[in-house]
This record gives sequence, structure tokens and C-alpha cells, in this order.
Amino acid sequence: MHLRAAVALLFLPVAVLYAQNASVNAPIPAAPVPTISAQSTLVLVPTLVKTKKGDLVFTLTANDFTITDNNVDQKVHLEEDTGDQPLALVVAIETGGGGASQFDKYRNLATMIESIVGQVPRRVSVVTFDSEPEILQGFTSNMALMEDALQNLPAGDSGAAILDAVDYSVDLLRKQPPQYRRAILLISETVDHGSKVRIEDALRAVSDTNTAIYSLAFSSSRSGISHEASKLSDPTPGPEHGCFSHDPKTDPTVRDDGSEGKPEESKGTQYYDCIAELLPPLRLAKMAAIVGMNGLHKNAPETVAKLTGGEYFHFNSQRDLERGLATISNHVPNRYVLSFQPQMPQSGLHAITVTLKDHPDLIVTARSSYWAGDSAETKPQSLEPVQK
Repeated sequence: MHLRAAVALLFLPVAVLYAQNASVNAPIPAAPVPTISAQSTLVLVPTLVKTKKGDLVFTLTANDFTITDNNVDQKVHLEEDTGDQPLALVVAIETGGGGASQFDKYRNLATMIESIVGQVPRRVSVVTFDSEPEILQGFTSNMALMEDALQNLPAGDSGAAILDAVDYSVDLLRKQPPQYRRAILLISETVDHGSKVRIEDALRAVSDTNTAIYSLAFSSSRSGISHEASKLSDPTPGPEHGCFSHDPKTDPTVRDDGSEGKPEESKGTQYYDCIAELLPPLRLAKMAAIVGMNGLHKNAPETVAKLTGGEYFHFNSQRDLERGLATISNHVPNRYVLSFQPQMPQSGLHAITVTLKDHPDLIVTARSSYWAGDSAETKPQSLEPVQK
């Protein structure tokens, strides 16, 4: 495995590539927007492997991994990383709801983002959202303009339309040149308030493009959580001793010194951990969609990160926020870039699992799904101008 030291690989596209006979010299404006297509030939799955203590594992080969696509085993390849490709990044920040109370934690955000994207050609846009998303800074290669936008965030209304903001950001990225890697850095609370996009459309939006989403979230208010959770309440218990028969362990753990640590699991984590245990192969893709939609209700930023192969971090302080960004910078350059050619590339949501054959004590993190769409759904988009 070839590991690059540069953090530019952070936003490697977790996507399906086009057929290899595409001309590298094709004019950019005429090219269709890259989506995950049923005619595509290669699926990339960046994968992180750690020990239970959190140490990164570097010595595995393609033969150590198993990948399934809708429960069908795939032939796994190990790709060289491509961290020198140009990058288009949307920084989406909640300024409504509880977002304004977090502004003091963002003092060093611009500096950290600049160090993360590295020295590759880049285009960065800043989107803010409350009840509605809007562009605060259009795509620019001038990091001073990005920094100025982040230092002058406007306080919004009481809304926190996270899914609308993600959908809006994905659409902005569709208009970038196809050779650019695409990513969203989402900073928000955990529970969506007021999005207008349908939940199934939000699921597709984050699953059918080559966009990785990296989320950092602060806790929503208890009243907001209760309101949104009531929409999905289900008093029917799961089977005795089954995966859903207990509530997730969301209470903080207690360290030896009496201080509080992170919860053992979240509701979103429980959904994803249970799905492979419960579902027969023929229902896997359909139920993956249901699980994804439930997760978007419960913890939107965590779920979009999981779906796209990004990472999710919760923060209570500026130190937590910066630690999350630093961890992302350290992890992603050291990911294995796995790939496979789907045996049956049918249209719709595909559930991916990545496991290790002979290393049960190691922890694997990878994207959980992708959306394969008909080629007719790929339509050209106008390219956005870039501020220098």
C-alpha cells in the first residue's frame, strides 16, 4: 500500500468513475456532471482501518478485505491515491437555530481549512443556512476571501435546515468542472429543523454524486430533539435479545476520574450496526434506504457522513472542533483506497459493506452506500465562475 503524507487526499471522491475510454482532453464545459451511473465501471471506497486503541493500520493488502454490494461479494482492488487532483469544497455552516452561539469557536477555522485542502488547485465556497441556505462566498481560489467570509458570519433565524443546505451544496458542486474532487464540510447541530426537501430526495442527493461529506456537530436543544424524534416514534419493541431490542447507549460514559466521556453509541450508529444482522439479501437495498432516511431524521450530519464515506465528530468547545478537523487531516491520507467493478450495476441505492477476513479485532470505517442512476438522469450543468 502506498501512503501519501500530504493531507490533500482528505477529500478523495468516494464515487464511481466513468468508462476508461473517455478522452482526457475533452472540453470541460461540454462534459456532463459526474454522477454514479449504471453504466459506470468502477466504485471507489476509501477505507480506514484502526486498532481498538485507535492506532492506524498500514500493512493490509487487497486480499485482506471483503466488499459486498447489495450482499453480493465483489472482487477487491487496491488503488493508488490521487491526492494531487484539484478540489472543490463547500463549507456549509449553520447560522440559524443554535448556530450563532457557536461563532466564537470558529476563530481558527479558516486557517485549519486552508491547511487541510493543501496546495492543490482549489475552489472553496461558503454557504450559510438557517431556515434557508444561501451563498455567503462564491467559489474562490483566494483563501483570504474565504477567511473574510468565515470571520463575518451573519446570525440567522430559528431554523436549522440541514438537509436543505446539504442538497443546496451538492447542487453547487455539480456545477464544478468534472475533474475536480468534491467535498462538503458541514458544521451544524445534530437535528434538522425546517428543511423543505423530501427525506428520500435528501438521501439520494448525498448518495448519487462523488461528494464526500465531513461533519462536525454540536447538540441540538432537547426540545428540538423531542419534536423531531416524535415524527419517527415506534412503540413496538424489536425481537427479544435482538439488535433493536435495546435503546442505544447514548448516555455519556464515566471515566475513572469521574469525568464524562463520549457515549458508547448513538441511534444512528445502532441503525447501521443492526442492518446487516437483520436483513435478507433481497431486501438489503430497500431497507438501507429506510435506515438512511431514519438516520437523517435522528442525526442528519452523522448520517450524511456515514453515507458518503466521510467522518463525523461531535464538539462542545473550540478545542473539540479543532481536534476533529485535525483527526480528519491525519486519518484520510492514510486510508486504503479500495475499488470494485459492480457485477450487477442496477439502478437505485446500493448498500456497501467492507469487512476484514482474518482480523476481527480491527475496526473498519468506509462508506455504506452509493446510488446508481440511469444515464438519462445525468444532465449538463452550467459552470460557476470562480473569484480569483
